[in-house]
Amino acid sequence: MAKILYHAVPGDWRKEQKYAFLDKSGSVAGVKWKTLKPDKRGNWLTEPTDEEFANFISVANKAGKDRTGDAVLFSECLPGVATKRDSVVFDFSEQSLKKRIQAFIKTYNGEVRRYEEAGRPKNVDDFVDYSDIKWSSTLKSHLARCERASFSTAHIQKALYRPFTRQVLYYDALLVDRPSSYWSVFPTENSTKENRVVCVNMTPERPFVALATNMLPESVCTAGFGAFSYCIPLFTYSEDGKHKQENITPKARTLFQIFYDDGSITAADIFHYVYAVLHHPAYRTRFAENLKRDLPRIPFVGVGRVSPLRAGSSKSSNGAHGVTRPTFYPLAAVETMQGDNQPEHKPEASAKLFHEFAEAGKKLAELHVNYESAKEFKLQRIENKEVKLDWRVEAMKLVGRVTPCAPSSPLPPATGGQRTARPTLSIIYNDFLTLSGIPPEVFDYKLGNRSALEWVIDQYRVTRDEKGNIASDPNRMDDEEYIVRLIGQVVSVSLETQKLVSSLPPVRFE
Repeated sequence: MAKILYHAVPGDWRKEQKYAFLDKSGSVAGVKWKTLKPDKRGNWLTEPTDEEFANFISVANKAGKDRTGDAVLFSECLPGVATKRDSVVFDFSEQSLKKRIQAFIKTYNGEVRRYEEAGRPKNVDDFVDYSDIKWSSTLKSHLARCERASFSTAHIQKALYRPFTRQVLYYDALLVDRPSSYWSVFPTENSTKENRVVCVNMTPERPFVALATNMLPESVCTAGFGAFSYCIPLFTYSEDGKHKQENITPKARTLFQIFYDDGSITAADIFHYVYAVLHHPAYRTRFAENLKRDLPRIPFVGVGRVSPLRAGSSKSSNGAHGVTRPTFYPLAAVETMQGDNQPEHKPEASAKLFHEFAEAGKKLAELHVNYESAKEFKLQRIENKEVKLDWRVEAMKLVGRVTPCAPSSPLPPATGGQRTARPTLSIIYNDFLTLSGIPPEVFDYKLGNRSALEWVIDQYRVTRDEKGNIASDPNRMDDEEYIVRLIGQVVSVSLETQKLVSSLPPVRFE
């Protein structure tokens, strides 16, 4: 029988370190190999935390609905919107988008007419003209069925294109390649006010991200290319938006109410509790590798009973006598709540802890959803008096060296410990304006490989096509200072996020 041998070097090693390792090894014989064996799910690369992670409750099934007998938290789980033609259906400006979509529809419908006049040839690939339209297999299928497009302003909706980057999207089943089913999530303007979607990424290429929004999420809105997003709504609606239902499964709500012996726990409580857990540094650090290949699985957080005293000791294994720290519990812990069994945890104290998490998660969600309403952090505005006042952005530039507090973690440890002093940084906004006094802690709040502020710097810039014409312009004629204000707001959101995360109770692992 064949064997698979495996060896991994640290993921943060640079090229020179890898070359040095190979030189030192000399040959394959000089490497300490590990023999791989697949687990029950067919995974060859396993982690010590796999079994522990598998014993938590999955947030949802990748297929989108609760189709198995296993307990899942949410019925609906949708992929982000994949358009295959972002440059056509996305824009910062609604007016620019309208003009482009109308031109695209005219060209596409012309191709439909030409296809019909040609007798509907079977080989669509050879028939279509690639010079004016970016064709995809889905759009070709629409052409083969002679489906015509029509323009409607009702299809223009707000969308989260990248972290803290709002654009408008022409959300149409014909022009968007993989629209998913957000008609049942944000069918009306009112639904965007009350509904929330938690977007998570699942990829080996980027650190784990969880980001709440009330806009249509683009397919890689959480962390950029290579980090595909799965999105979990709080509510789903009928097509007309008049009928709303909670996305939490009845089974999941019952399990939470049993574990915490608290019948008052609501779907919104569980939704926000999940958001807090997904931000907890202990959870993210311990299960970092699991989150690269699976949707998140959520533990119960509880207060354990006092550990038995060790012989000859006057203190418990957790510190002072009678004191225990919060612990993550698996789904099986619910079984200890049945009959006359004594539960492994203290339900009343655990319920209090649950509501602390839920409240923190609610604050985090409101902060991230309403980032454009956040209080602006007062940065120092350094104006170049030799240049005319100008709020337009071409391409911003970050000045100074970013030195993350905890490079191996997406968020700093919730310990309240001392930080090493780091210099503040500046953004060259344009020739007229420089924004200075950016706290270095801002860059510790990361979404993928970039901080929230770095996403804004990267996305809010003018791009041009191959002819030099403006293809995308984030500047707003009706609100010239929007981008300057947004920078201050994202600074505030980043600092407040870390403050809320640091306030979460620390969790121990056995």
